[in-house]
Amino acid sequence: MTVSPAESTPWWKSAVFYQVYPRSFADSDGDGVGDLGGIRERLGYLEQLGVDALWICPVMRSPMADGGYDVADPRDIDPLFGGLAAMEELIAAAHERRIRVTMDLVPNHTSSEHAWFRAALAAGPGSPERARYIFRDGRGADGSEPPNNWPSIFRGPAWTRIVEPDGRPGQWYLHIFAAEQPDLNWENPDVVADFEQTLRFWLDRGVDGFRIDVAHGMAKPPGLPDMAKVDTKMLVHDDHDPRFNNPGVHDIHRRIRKVIDEYPGAVSIGEVWVDDNVRFGEYVRPDELHLAFNFRLAETSFEAADIRDAVENSLAAVAPVGATPTWTLSNHDIEREVTRYGGGAPGVARARAMALLELALPGVVFVYNGAELGLPNVDDLPDEVLQDPVWERSGHTERGRDGCRVPLPWSGTAPPFGFTGGEQSWLPIPAEWADRTVEAQLAQPGSVLALYRTALELRRTRPEFAADGLEWLDGNADTVTVRRPGGLTCVLNASNAPIALPEGELLLASGPLADGALPPDTAAWLV
Repeated sequence: MTVSPAESTPWWKSAVFYQVYPRSFADSDGDGVGDLGGIRERLGYLEQLGVDALWICPVMRSPMADGGYDVADPRDIDPLFGGLAAMEELIAAAHERRIRVTMDLVPNHTSSEHAWFRAALAAGPGSPERARYIFRDGRGADGSEPPNNWPSIFRGPAWTRIVEPDGRPGQWYLHIFAAEQPDLNWENPDVVADFEQTLRFWLDRGVDGFRIDVAHGMAKPPGLPDMAKVDTKMLVHDDHDPRFNNPGVHDIHRRIRKVIDEYPGAVSIGEVWVDDNVRFGEYVRPDELHLAFNFRLAETSFEAADIRDAVENSLAAVAPVGATPTWTLSNHDIEREVTRYGGGAPGVARARAMALLELALPGVVFVYNGAELGLPNVDDLPDEVLQDPVWERSGHTERGRDGCRVPLPWSGTAPPFGFTGGEQSWLPIPAEWADRTVEAQLAQPGSVLALYRTALELRRTRPEFAADGLEWLDGNADTVTVRRPGGLTCVLNASNAPIALPEGELLLASGPLADGALPPDTAAWLV
């Protein structure tokens, strides 16, 4: 499924991607963990939902210290998810339904179980094997202090000291994430060549592109200097953090892009946590990434001024380099939007309204699995089921991201709601989700799922969505009103009172109108 010469606009420039967290989407073999067979069995659901492409979180071979982001073999599929044959079957089945498939790749680090890292531990200081990673002698007279003061994103120091082959305390290795995720040295030609081999391995098997994990990482600053200020938050918003966003990363992306360009129609999407608009835009210059996640909308509150600011900044970040904006309200790393907007009925209403705003914007939309069901975070999971490395590394003081990764409810009236044929899912599904299952919502014309299906169909078929660009229309301080050049107007009411709708035919509303007016926490499309 590549772009033909007759297609002047790449397929991905206005696509809706559906993010699949494989453990939590659907289980086909009854072990309680979602897998590729489960995704394949639910492709009909995704086709009817109306998405253009899948983004599948990591399914490569992994010890699963960080949910698959610790990759032991990037050119194989873990048996937990069904093996390589299951991936090939999924790609073929998705393409039959005209759904593209993109997958996660993790270039910043490997698993500590990767053959390279095992060889590095055995080879000793100064060896070619260690040169593929970032090993350093420790500070202090006996080398017992870490080489610098960098913290791990998952808490604790970003360095772990090893025992050398002769049994003595030895060098330290860098791991910006968990100790089981040693950072690669991207100045090493072996690392570059191996990643290029991985890209071609999957592209040759029909994958339509990649989401690049930690795309602002990989390059490290010369000398690995100390941080001026140590901030141990997981998702740090500091564009001067020496662990990320170093200039050398752009040469890495140019090399990656050259490989991807060998496969017409393939797309590269970067996870880029960079706030400065100019520096963010550097990642999506014509010879680097095609797309980069901008998380401003996913982090903003349900306040009109904040929403406008998030949209304006996201557009401003890509406009100077002629790139396509991206939009998302949630993912596997952040709190679900229903909870973020207050939870309960108000949170659901606001999430519905924001979905219409997001889908009205020009560019690419990413929908996290379960958002189309209006699922909230599950913040009261039992301690004993938590698996995020943040939970252990914080000394059980921070619960991590498991609350946004609870499996999807499909059918029935009791857990595990058709997610698995086994007795229980890998994380428990709340019993109160009985009215949020796919089965229940398909029977409800006013459900969140029905709203998404209608909105995606309109976005795909109506000419008013076709043209790029965005105009802000005058409104009061508590509303957001935008107009697309094709004639679509979207109004979002973040005030506490109903507002009059502008002129036009009502195409869709996120909730019932109140005597012709748009109620609070509601959005509408007009043409």
